[in-house]
Amino acid sequence: MKASLSIAAASALGLALVWTVLLGAAAQPAKPSRPGTDFDAARQRMVDEQIRARGITQPEVLAAMEQVPRHLFVPEAVRDEAYEDHPLPIDYGQTISQPYIVALMTELLDLKRTDKVLEIGTGSGYHSAVLSRVAAEVYSIEIIEPLGLQARHTLHSLGYDNVHVRIGDGYGGWPEEAPFDAIILTAAPPRLPQPLVEQLKVGGRLVVPVGDFLQDLSLFTKTKNGLERRKIAPVRFVPMTGEVQQKDGRP
Repeated sequence: MKASLSIAAASALGLALVWTVLLGAAAQPAKPSRPGTDFDAARQRMVDEQIRARGITQPEVLAAMEQVPRHLFVPEAVRDEAYEDHPLPIDYGQTISQPYIVALMTELLDLKRTDKVLEIGTGSGYHSAVLSRVAAEVYSIEIIEPLGLQARHTLHSLGYDNVHVRIGDGYGGWPEEAPFDAIILTAAPPRLPQPLVEQLKVGGRLVVPVGDFLQDLSLFTKTKNGLERRKIAPVRFVPMTGEVQQKDGRP
């Protein structure tokens, strides 16, 4: 299963949309909930118009985006916006990424059904759930304790039993479960944490938004000789917090 990177990177128009949306839409005021919303239909439209139309082609990723109920991973006040083409605010000052970005990052990992994935930044648990439909096991770390506990509860209640959530600083990874076939960061470090590189298998992929205010969504592939980097798109994610902020250097 190979990711179509040239397609996944999207057109200039698509990248401009990603950039604008990630910068501005997360802080939109909440709309009142509308009764009787057809979430299944909205989710299918999201996949057809936002995901498939922008070049995401992996069947497993498309199926995951069609199956996972995104509206159950966002606050009630913004539930009616769950399948719209922008990020949404969740609790504790965090955001849930634009659906296209979730699909793009997942496709870039080029997962097999037997793979073990490390996710840094559980957030609401939505991306963890998507990953769990494509990989065998997902190990996810969330630094904000109440957010992590809430995500763990949501994932468990919805039956995503192959997602394991740990509360803590993701900088050091999850060494007792290493090595991982793939690693993904859903918050932006100013540089790539070395412990995560060490916990990635040779041949494995790491997808991360790297940078301070200006960030590049990047795909790193681990080889016997080190890391190969491919910049995918300019993005704007919440910053990674914790130990990473105390280290020196750049990726």
